[in-house]
Amino acid sequence: MTPIDFVVSLALISVAAGVLGSLIGLGGGVVIVPVLTLLYHVDIRLAIGASIVSVIATSSGAAAAYVRERMTNLRAGMFLELATTTGALSGAYLTTLLPTRFLFAFFGLVLAYSSFATFRRRHYAEPLTVSNDRLANYFNLHGSYYDPAEQREISYKVVGTKPGLALMYLAGLVSALLGIGSGALKVPAMDSAMHLPMKVSSATSNFMIGVTAAASAGVYFIRGQIDPIIAAPVAIGVLVGATFGARLLGRVKSRTIRLVFVVVLVVISLEMLQKGFFP
Repeated sequence: MTPIDFVVSLALISVAAGVLGSLIGLGGGVVIVPVLTLLYHVDIRLAIGASIVSVIATSSGAAAAYVRERMTNLRAGMFLELATTTGALSGAYLTTLLPTRFLFAFFGLVLAYSSFATFRRRHYAEPLTVSNDRLANYFNLHGSYYDPAEQREISYKVVGTKPGLALMYLAGLVSALLGIGSGALKVPAMDSAMHLPMKVSSATSNFMIGVTAAASAGVYFIRGQIDPIIAAPVAIGVLVGATFGARLLGRVKSRTIRLVFVVVLVVISLEMLQKGFFP
């Protein structure tokens, strides 16, 4: 494959990754890392570096649209970002100490857990109307949004802020270690632990992932683990795809988004587990 073919094909794949990543709140990295390592045989650390850049692009392309449509819970996002940023800085340090096979295996296990947690809540459609969570009430993390697919205003209450913070720290750690934007844990944490609606979880995750990725991107850049030939087409393609994907979220039913989320995670987790345990 010539360098031009490599750049063009990678950019096209990145567009698809951006659409998918913005729609289900995972960031383009959940597709980019497996594609670069399994299809193009790029070293996983360079793949993670390019993926972190793509995550920032996904957040930039989708977050503004979701904020404008009031699907993003800004208060909850900024509250939880305290934990994810701390976790991202911890993960950026640990990545040089861990072997490549461990990163593949860990990636696969994280995604397998996320798919199980999300699938388990596939029949939960109605949000909570009452919350006894002190932190959620004190910071007024509750909210509402208009759902075009259901053509009605949906109000919701937030619970489980403490387990949510713990999972967000782990999400930040995973983000820096694996370059997946940490949405693979953020979405299930907000959906399962904190009971935010699926669309709000996805939109808020897209808002948060850029901040989390930016916290660790500088570390990867200093180490020389961001290759412009790889990162540039990935970032451009993901940005285009994320902008388009943001327009789709409101028109798609929450249950459909949840099922797509589960299928994507199951497929990729199996591939990465195979790479980690049976290289």
